[in-house]
Amino acid sequence: MGLEHMARWAKLKGISLLGTGDFTHPAWFLELKEKLKPSDLNGIYEFHGVYFMLTAEVANFFQVDGKGHKMHNLIFSPSLEVSLRINQRLRRFNSLSVDGRPALSISALDLLKIVKDISPEAYIVPAHAWTPWFSIFGSRSGFDSIEECFGEESSEIFAIETGLSSDPPMNWRLSALDRVSLISNSDAHSPSRLGREANVFSQKLDFLEIKRVLQTKDREKFLFTIEFFPEEGKYHFDGHRFCNVQMSPEESRKNNLICPVCGKPLTVGVMHRVEELADRKDGFQPENAIPFKRLIPLDEIIAQVVKKSPDSVAVQNEYLKLVQTFSSELAVLLDAPISYLEKMTSLALARAIARMREGKVKISPGYDGTYGKIEIDLEGDEEKAPPEPTQISLF
Repeated sequence: MGLEHMARWAKLKGISLLGTGDFTHPAWFLELKEKLKPSDLNGIYEFHGVYFMLTAEVANFFQVDGKGHKMHNLIFSPSLEVSLRINQRLRRFNSLSVDGRPALSISALDLLKIVKDISPEAYIVPAHAWTPWFSIFGSRSGFDSIEECFGEESSEIFAIETGLSSDPPMNWRLSALDRVSLISNSDAHSPSRLGREANVFSQKLDFLEIKRVLQTKDREKFLFTIEFFPEEGKYHFDGHRFCNVQMSPEESRKNNLICPVCGKPLTVGVMHRVEELADRKDGFQPENAIPFKRLIPLDEIIAQVVKKSPDSVAVQNEYLKLVQTFSSELAVLLDAPISYLEKMTSLALARAIARMREGKVKISPGYDGTYGKIEIDLEGDEEKAPPEPTQISLF
């Protein structure tokens, strides 16, 4: 995940703007300071033709009213200078050099106050908001609302990250979240996973304009999010991975949240937790909701069609051929006309991409740290492909 590899894969994926991640780590910060250059957009940097925003993820360990909480938060910084000052303050709460995501003995509220005190332009966003162990709404160590966590500063939280295990429709079931923007980030630990979730804007935006768009949920500039199928996330359903037990919320409630194999409490997943806090039925959509599109990574689609590993030479060769033909992976998945795909690749692969766009998939939900499995339903290939999509540029 060095800048060179991130920039190369951003171009392959079709991403114009990346978060740096980990600016709190001293060695990584020095590399960012050395290699990033100011761009034509205020608060945004550039490296090898790709824009970068200064971001970091931190883990907060703290107590509120005698109850322990563990929570991950994203920090968005408008400059290297501000990032340095944030680092200087945060190192009081633990070493920043041990991990890319430092563990801080400070509450989420105090983190917010520190960041805002250093720069009113900087902001924080609760990360992967629903995962059981380390999130604002997590079943194991979270809160029931933004207000319960951030108190009098709750208005400063204007966005949450939905995470790989949840999507906008799940979050729309909570009326309390209507005021915040739902952002989707790739949470990538390797460059090839960049863009598995993303935010699509109508044009290039500087740091403060992105902040304003998120604060106001500007639908003219914030067009849609790109989403994992949430069932593929590692904590979508309840279960015990060591016991090979996977349960829907309804099934686990019937078992009193106890594993039928070992008799210990199940790890309660995202879907269960959403249903606990929801005050709306499944399918509700707020009037000001930002749209979304669900995608499956291109190498996974190719692998399913040719029945080989995504890392195989055959899959990677086909991947690169399509990316070079259509300019990027996201162009293939979002914009390429199916009729043209049928000419440039196999009929089976073109129709698999069409089925993915229609949401025709077979799903085995993830649970307790185990990724789910999403396969495209390839039966009935005689059906016609869906209408061609309108092309949209990705930033």
